[in-house]
Amino acid sequence: MKKIEVVAAVLKQNSEVLCLQRGFSKLDYISHKFEFPGGKVEENEDFKKALGRELLEEMNICVHEDQMSYLMTVNHQYPDFFIKMHAYVCDVENIEYALNEHVDAVWSNAESIDALDWAAADIPIVDRLKSERLI
Repeated sequence: MKKIEVVAAVLKQNSEVLCLQRGFSKLDYISHKFEFPGGKVEENEDFKKALGRELLEEMNICVHEDQMSYLMTVNHQYPDFFIKMHAYVCDVENIEYALNEHVDAVWSNAESIDALDWAAADIPIVDRLKSERLI
């Protein structure tokens, strides 16, 4: 079974977080699902450096390491791979971004976030954000 280690950014502005929608995937269980931006950690790469690199690649934004606060690590078994995802809250203000790898973006708060169709590995992050009243 393939194992993937990734980082994810909870881009937070006031009481809202930026949720990105994936495009089509041959894996129906992640196709068109919402997720937090981020991506794979390269071998021997620091998690915060990986997150900064991924945000630049995916969204053309610069988030500095001092803006990143560790939130949690999620371990999730999908049918075809296992993912270990390290999530960080990143407080941002009025960011301008591009969608280089996603098809849509939505700012969500505690009342609207559950209406999105989330990738299963991201659901524990959503639950934590709500339970700790971070949104």
